Amino acid sequence: MVGGRLQLYDRRRHPNGRRPDVCSLEARHEKLVEWVGRSLGLSDVRLGRRLSGGNSNVTQLVEHREGRVIVRRPPDNAISASASNGVRREYAMLTAVSDTVRVPKPLAICEDPGVIGQPFIVVDFVDGVSITTSLPPAYEVSAETLNTIGVELIEGIAAAHRLDWRALPLRQPSRSPQDYVIRQIERWTAVRRKDAVRDLPLVEELANWLTERVPKARAAGVLHGDFHLDNTLFAPDRPALAAIIDWELATIGDPMADVGLLLAFWGERLVDSPGFSFVQAVTRQVPGVVSREELATRWADATGFAADDLDFYLVFALWRLATIVEGAFVLYRGGLVDDDYSRGLESDVPALLEEAAVIAGLR
Repeated sequence: MVGGRLQLYDRRRHPNGRRPDVCSLEARHEKLVEWVGRSLGLSDVRLGRRLSGGNSNVTQLVEHREGRVIVRRPPDNAISASASNGVRREYAMLTAVSDTVRVPKPLAICEDPGVIGQPFIVVDFVDGVSITTSLPPAYEVSAETLNTIGVELIEGIAAAHRLDWRALPLRQPSRSPQDYVIRQIERWTAVRRKDAVRDLPLVEELANWLTERVPKARAAGVLHGDFHLDNTLFAPDRPALAAIIDWELATIGDPMADVGLLLAFWGERLVDSPGFSFVQAVTRQVPGVVSREELATRWADATGFAADDLDFYLVFALWRLATIVEGAFVLYRGGLVDDDYSRGLESDVPALLEEAAVIAGLR
């Protein structure tokens, strides 16, 4: 999830849940490398390093004579059986979109718990860099470079959004994808009421604001679910999108939710001390960066969908993020986690809500 490594699947309902007989890849690497080599026909397979990035799923490099592949799996700790759903969801979506969208090519999925104790997927290695707070050394630090990155992001995700989701080899949604936004509002409002550990009146105030303004008759499409710069890889030598990664939250829903999250963190923020100020901080390095509105228009041109109601989706993105990651602060208050990320949520969550309130005209 934006801002940190929140194990979203398990902490929604099972904060103490722990799946038995799961250990790190390092502890069972012999079975892993044997399975990868046999399933993919590779030789001299060996476990590489764990890569940074990845939110709900762990990203592990596996090397072999012909090159490299990536293993994606649920985290070692604090996971329940439901954590495996993210791995399966990611593999299914990558398989469905990989011919059209710039994503890592899916190679195999393992459902045998006898290998490493949990399902995992193998995807092709993408030679790219993750851009966070600064540009890669080969990039010129300029508004033109950042504008190119913005266009690459928008056009990259638009390639997924404009797919006919009904024609994809995916399990059909059990509920109407057009209702994605209102279901999210209802879900996370209920979760925060149930697990409240502090007074956050803007959760309810913004939920009411959103509920009264949910856009009608929005088109449905493939939804990444956590789309922002940190969940992409770019070419090392030029500002060209290499891959959109981390699809474990993907679903069929309102594509503007992806646009709203990306653009909520694009360019100058709207409060003095914003939550997760480091997210897409690179877009605030120089003046003259393309505006949110211009990128939204670019997305509309690329997809044929309307990009109106942008402010609604900015508010929705910030509110949804705040209500989800507040779950990690609940765990911190309960003594179940104690790290810089969870401690920082004491100020990050209220700041995200405050910024949403400013966009909504409530401040």
